[in-house]
Amino acid sequence: MSRVLAISLVFLVLTTGCMNKATGTRSADFDIKNINHLYVEHQPRDKRNINEMIKSELEKRGFSVTTGSKLSTPKDIDGLVTYIDKWQWDMTNYMLELSIFIKNPSNEFPMASGYSMHTSLSRKSPEEMVKEVVANMLGEGEAK
Repeated sequence: MSRVLAISLVFLVLTTGCMNKATGTRSADFDIKNINHLYVEHQPRDKRNINEMIKSELEKRGFSVTTGSKLSTPKDIDGLVTYIDKWQWDMTNYMLELSIFIKNPSNEFPMASGYSMHTSLSRKSPEEMVKEVVANMLGEGEAK
């Protein structure tokens, strides 16, 4: 019994370094055709300008996008975009997880969300993570 447990533990340790996960969800009433202008809210602790990467990726998909602080959120937007980035150290600093949300600007209810996690051995650049999350959030599947 202890031999099986030891083998299982070794297998678990060896395989967790290459875990990845990418998902996207949309509320039932979310209609992408009704979204024209988005505002990406810059997170105060973000020194890597993830907000600019998200803005650029959404603009590639035809959206009108602006970005800035929470205090300067425009009133005439169709969606408020927020994000949470989590970083990890493993020989170098890399983005472990990224979550992006498109929220209803009037009540901040999430209309669409996307999530990506890549551990050390399957890591992606922040730009690749943003592209993957946006594609999944908008129902496009893995971005090419």
